Amino acid sequence: MALRQETVRLLIADDVGIGKTIEAGLVGAELLAQGTAKGLTVLCPPSLAEQWQGELREKFGLHAELVLGSTVTRLQRGLAYGESIFERHPVTIVSTDFIKADRRRDDFLRAAPDLVIVDEAHTCVVDDTGAGGRGRTQRYRLLQQLAADPNRHLVLVTATPHSGNEGAFRNMLGLLDPDLAAIDLSADNARQRLARHLVQRRRGDVRKYLNEGTKFPSDRQTREVPYTLSGPYRALFDDAVAYARGQVQDRSGSALQQRVRWWSALSLLRSLASSPAAAAATLRARSASAAADTPDGADLIGRAAVLDQVEDDTTDADDAAPGAIPAQAASPEAALLADLADRADALAPGEDAKLTALVTQVKGLLREGISPIVFCRFIPTAHYVAEHLRTQLARIPTEVVTGALAPEDRAARVRGLLDQDSTGGRVLVATDCLSEGVNLQDGFQAVVHYDLAWNPTRHEQREGRVDRFGQAADIVHAVTMYGDNNGIDGIVLDGLLRKHAQIRKDLGISVPVPSDTNDRVLAAPPGGRPSTRGRGEQLTLDLDLPPEAADLDQQWTSAAEKETASRSRYAQTSIHPSDVAREVEAARSRLGQPHDIERFVHTALTDVGGSVDTTADGLLLHTHSVPVGLRDVLQAPDPLAWVRDLPAPRGAAVMVRTDERVGALARFVLDGALDPRLEDHLRPARRAGVVTTTDVTSRDRPAAGALPRPPTLPGRHGTRTEVAEEARTLAFRGVPTNPTWLTADEVTALMSARPTANTPPDRARAMIAGVLGALPHLDAELEAEAHRTADQLHEAHTRVRQTARGRESAGALTLRGLSVAPQLPVDLLGVFVYLPAGAA
Repeated sequence: MALRQETVRLLIADDVGIGKTIEAGLVGAELLAQGTAKGLTVLCPPSLAEQWQGELREKFGLHAELVLGSTVTRLQRGLAYGESIFERHPVTIVSTDFIKADRRRDDFLRAAPDLVIVDEAHTCVVDDTGAGGRGRTQRYRLLQQLAADPNRHLVLVTATPHSGNEGAFRNMLGLLDPDLAAIDLSADNARQRLARHLVQRRRGDVRKYLNEGTKFPSDRQTREVPYTLSGPYRALFDDAVAYARGQVQDRSGSALQQRVRWWSALSLLRSLASSPAAAAATLRARSASAAADTPDGADLIGRAAVLDQVEDDTTDADDAAPGAIPAQAASPEAALLADLADRADALAPGEDAKLTALVTQVKGLLREGISPIVFCRFIPTAHYVAEHLRTQLARIPTEVVTGALAPEDRAARVRGLLDQDSTGGRVLVATDCLSEGVNLQDGFQAVVHYDLAWNPTRHEQREGRVDRFGQAADIVHAVTMYGDNNGIDGIVLDGLLRKHAQIRKDLGISVPVPSDTNDRVLAAPPGGRPSTRGRGEQLTLDLDLPPEAADLDQQWTSAAEKETASRSRYAQTSIHPSDVAREVEAARSRLGQPHDIERFVHTALTDVGGSVDTTADGLLLHTHSVPVGLRDVLQAPDPLAWVRDLPAPRGAAVMVRTDERVGALARFVLDGALDPRLEDHLRPARRAGVVTTTDVTSRDRPAAGALPRPPTLPGRHGTRTEVAEEARTLAFRGVPTNPTWLTADEVTALMSARPTANTPPDRARAMIAGVLGALPHLDAELEAEAHRTADQLHEAHTRVRQTARGRESAGALTLRGLSVAPQLPVDLLGVFVYLPAGAA
């Protein structure tokens, strides 16, 4: 799809965990390789910067500089006068929140590269009301100015392109094509126009493609775990509800004061349902909505502090405990709330049924070999939970990560936890600062919702941290805890989360809840009446919900139907899988099949004396058994697992060409072959040899040659010459002065021949010397092969461009000027003679 467009404008909106980062990186790497783009910047939340850096380096060989608040001073030191970081470094990963400030934004816009990828793009757009807040508006203004350059490539990446706000969604589309912001998307021609820019796939679309499987967990096993408030905690909750009821029913004061009281009451009830620690912090803090000047302002602040809005003002979830004091600290309400806070502080862990239930669940998961992430809504709750788990889980590493940490410190803390050697598992307690974008499948197989998310999209994002591509476990788990007698959880569970889960089960996709109705279900107007029906009965919150809930159900069902229809209309069918398969197979015929790499790894390791065991999913190298030089370049644990494919366990090498350890092993082998001064045991490969074998009946002489082919690639910045070097094996039968050249199939069969007898060293040296002396007789065929290879490369470039744009439009992709010519003479890498056993 990207190659179809002169200027790439693409929205990658695949479901959570499919691999959007890799897709965007692939587009970026291809545009850079073709010369269609000169530089690349990835804009992302700071918490994802190092993750992006690793993906670009490991999968695409792109070495990016991090431009963050913590790195910018170092980067600026080496700049010339007037030079920008983005002029010095062609590939950068930039914190969106760092660069959005006016002063930094202007410098970035002046020097920004012609290719920009925006991760978590839904946090960077607002609707026309500007209700998203100042930070969100700054991010949107930055993207608008980047998109204003008609020659800039722009790739937007998000799993939630439409989070219920139609205006924000339209503005996101307007960044791709201004006309898309206003056209009627219900019309087929409009949807076809959008389909040129939109990639939106679910897991089933990629699980099986080109007759190959992409490994995802086969199942997400979910269960709900209820708990019952009792004793002092129940009494505290009853008194807090009575206070909240009085606040909501109070009709005194202005409309603003009533809204502040409402949000203060809701903040109190939500934090109290979370934990005594969160309740105490909330009860002692002034309500954030009290700073508002208007009722609408109070609603804006209250929603951000209490509700789990996916499209909030920051790229990180707000996990601070909300305040509950609606007026000045000296007011009667403050004194009452201070007393409630003291009672919350006095609650012992043993009086918290929710905490007790969590310990039971976590211990059960760990016994099954499952390491969980426990998600909490508020920072005080996360620390309260982590502290108690540490006392209950002896010798189990337990860490806590919240928004109180800087993004780079969060990543470091997660890495530290994963690096700890723990055969009994590990536990991560986190707030929603880790619920979006961060890959946590490496080391965790379960999510526990200690606090219910008040937005199903947030709930899905949490579970997507472990249920995603790269998860080694076949089954992942999700545990949802809820209070069966606190009233609040019942509203969220019945009205939102269970409905969302049912749609996901029925359609196989996640449909965002219509945001305005979602908020009205959870944040009813002041006429709502928090109440209790008596201490022995179910605790309820009478919030006048039936009309709101019914409205939500209708809107959500309608949204699900529209989503199903739109996905079929947006399906990308113009590029046929057979066209893709042909090019993939052609590349593999040159680069080698997956089993070829496994054979190379096994042979190379054993030839240098390595102790290698065969396992169900690959190989196991006892690293201490290989030479020191190889151990140094592998930088590997002992033992080191080599697996055939992703997903791979943490620390394992994957037997694919792009794996860094496969590359290190290949360099070690090649360097040894080129350096005759090394000892024999450090040279598993040689440039010449004689093989005596029963697998051949005549003397065959293969030669491995490197064929440099500098293609001239046309692009928007003019033509650019690259060197494409390919190693090919040719073989002939007979003598060099009168060779009979073998076909490609015969060469492949010859390469599988194995020695069956020793060859006397003096005879081998004489035979090799004879072949080397006669090499000029082979020049004509080697040069002819170089020309054939160049023609094949030219045809491949032409096919890809015509497949992407169509034959009639391929000229717009500048096929004119595309040329490939061989660089002669051919470099000969090695010469080998296969001698029939018993031959004279």
